[in-house]
Amino acid sequence: MANTPLAVLDLVPISSGSSAGQALRNSIDLARHAEQLGYSRYWFAEHHLNPGVAGTSPAVVLALTAAATSTIRLGAGAVQLGHRTALSTVEEFGLLDALHPGRFDLGLGRSGGRAEPGAAAKVPALTATAVVDGYTPGGLRIPARFSFEKLLKSPRFALHKRLLTQPGAQPQPYDEQIADILALLAGSYATADGVEAHIVPGEGAELQVWILGSSAGISAQVAGANGLRFAANYHVSPATVLEAAEGYRAAFVPSAELDRPYVSVSADVVVAEDEATARELATGYGLWVHSIRSGAGAITFPTPDEARTHVWSAEEEELVRDRVETQFVGSPQQVADQLETLRDATGADELVVTTITHDHADRVRSYRLLAEEWKRR
Repeated sequence: MANTPLAVLDLVPISSGSSAGQALRNSIDLARHAEQLGYSRYWFAEHHLNPGVAGTSPAVVLALTAAATSTIRLGAGAVQLGHRTALSTVEEFGLLDALHPGRFDLGLGRSGGRAEPGAAAKVPALTATAVVDGYTPGGLRIPARFSFEKLLKSPRFALHKRLLTQPGAQPQPYDEQIADILALLAGSYATADGVEAHIVPGEGAELQVWILGSSAGISAQVAGANGLRFAANYHVSPATVLEAAEGYRAAFVPSAELDRPYVSVSADVVVAEDEATARELATGYGLWVHSIRSGAGAITFPTPDEARTHVWSAEEEELVRDRVETQFVGSPQQVADQLETLRDATGADELVVTTITHDHADRVRSYRLLAEEWKRR
């Protein structure tokens, strides 16, 4: 068990009745605790137009957190490349690395449901672990696929694209953008007619580059083809985690960075002293997921009593079913058992856990209880 690191993914959630400022202070405090508890790395996600999420700029939050910690690796999980250039991304993380060398992970992701021409044709035939009645042989829950089509067509996503991109701008193809980032970091970037670009700070930065993805599509293919680390998102799309990991491994080509595939897998967890307490703390999760899946944007995370006032329709329950039933909630022993199952089913080299509760103290305790149990195994 000691050879399977645990990491943290933080969205900087805002609790009902609180503020973005308090959410940021809570996240920095949680990062300090994670460092003391032995978590391997601490990542911040990037989200926009969500009233209940303050993590809009990973680089800014990472700078604040790096100043408050000393040893834990910090990173973006992930920078959304749909509205950025390769240059701006390398410059931002080059600045971070210049002041705190060797501590940062540059996690790169696609955004806005952007399709890549011909991406489907690049995905090899897969033979993912058999799933019977929604479970792998080892007992990992693999729910029915969720269609993001309605969410991506929502007015909020259209506004998201409008506010984040320059008028008339077309995002660079994802594989080309990753290639440019890697070239800028390596100092090998040059145009077709031989003009070189050297980024200071940025070139030669001691960054670990990761690709985050939810399927066996372009993200997994790019990660594998470039010999990069890959993070598969069970907590976002549990139905496709097996094919994502397998697609990456099938595409993997050894690089100077890695001689074999390296996969981390994420999970939503809530841990308490006993299952009943953990389930009480997780009461608001379904309502919070519903706010995201409905296209309204993440609400401030409700208290259990606030969440219980919501009267669920059958359609609403179906909208969040896959996420709710794949959240790991329980005692330290129960959740650690489920994480072992996730690790074994996906072949994960590392696990990334994300926990949201209304009260900060409960979130800190959840991570502490899990870390203590994990060390005993």
